[in-house]
Amino acid sequence: MHRPSLSRTARALLAGAACAALAALSACSAGDSGHHADEALGSKAPVQPQPKQRQAADGLPGMPPVLDPKDVYAADRPNKLSPVVKDFPSRVYVPNTNSNTVTVIDPATYKVIETIPVGRQPQHVVPSWDLKTLWVNNDLGNSLTPIDPRTGKAGKPVDVHDPYNLYFTPDGKYAVVMASKDRQLVFRDAHTMDRVKTVPVPCAGVNHADFSLDGRYFIVSCEFSGELLKVDTAQMKIVGAQKLDHRGAMPQDVKVSPDGKKFYVADMVADGLWILDGKTFGKPVFLPTGKGTHGLYISRDSREMYISNRGEGSISVFDFTKGKLTKKWRLPQGGSPDMGGVSADGKVLWLSGRYNSEVYAIDTRTGRQLARIKVGSGPHGLAVYPQPGRYSLGHTGIFR
Repeated sequence: MHRPSLSRTARALLAGAACAALAALSACSAGDSGHHADEALGSKAPVQPQPKQRQAADGLPGMPPVLDPKDVYAADRPNKLSPVVKDFPSRVYVPNTNSNTVTVIDPATYKVIETIPVGRQPQHVVPSWDLKTLWVNNDLGNSLTPIDPRTGKAGKPVDVHDPYNLYFTPDGKYAVVMASKDRQLVFRDAHTMDRVKTVPVPCAGVNHADFSLDGRYFIVSCEFSGELLKVDTAQMKIVGAQKLDHRGAMPQDVKVSPDGKKFYVADMVADGLWILDGKTFGKPVFLPTGKGTHGLYISRDSREMYISNRGEGSISVFDFTKGKLTKKWRLPQGGSPDMGGVSADGKVLWLSGRYNSEVYAIDTRTGRQLARIKVGSGPHGLAVYPQPGRYSLGHTGIFR
């Protein structure tokens, strides 16, 4: 296991950057051939109020401070919509990887209201940092299709190579493209999508990530080589790497705990969660959840995490306070629950059925299936939109 660490010079540079910020305030196969084919411009960031000096010094410069240092998801309470999105119609946007379309569902009626043609192999629908745009990641089409969530209309695609997944740095400056085939993390201007820096990765299949509470680093999963990376946000530099201790490990979705101390990584081959300390980036422990563990979603009260087990048609529920699994919901007639999100009021969990050309709506209080909706072929990273939060960190909706 190789875990690169920051040099003394790099630490000094980081310390200098923090001081400068404070001064400014006071003034799915294995190997290299692995590919996802069979895994069937927003405006400029708004001016933020001046945070307290301690928060600015501790956090990534320019990042809006978390509302509660004990809960990174404090801004995501039921129906707590930003003024930017409060008038957007509630919709579920489903990218169909094999159909090259996005299915649009009205969650109030569970009816499909539109099908939007997009580029080749759309993987995820990603809210922009400023919440104003939904980006469809056309992986093999080498483009991002913007959708205006106010009107539901698609705009002219933007050329971006190998956009399997997309994230945004917490300060709103950069988009981070998970270029899986290219073996790269590509930092781009969050507004123009122009390339700023390309970071080659020492692993295969970069796909999912989440950021620390202070925004200074993020943890990345590499599914085809079974590895995790730790990346310094400001330096745009890999500062840690490790191989997961499981034969054929295939890490997927990543989520930080409400208190910011732990990261949870779904693994669809190990059939459970890797749980690690983000600060030390030490060896993680493992928690079995179910066959084909894939997507991770936080409840609106920050108490629970919904875990989709794609290989067995179930959802496990993890209680953060108790530190253990407390429930398992099984879909009637089975299914392949994959990626999705939670409704604005927190009452419904929406998940794509990757191998069944369908979408599931699940009651988060009882686990009861509310609807099963037919969509295109290979539905993947669906976005429920709008959702509560002040800004988006990407994927299908990580909001702060």
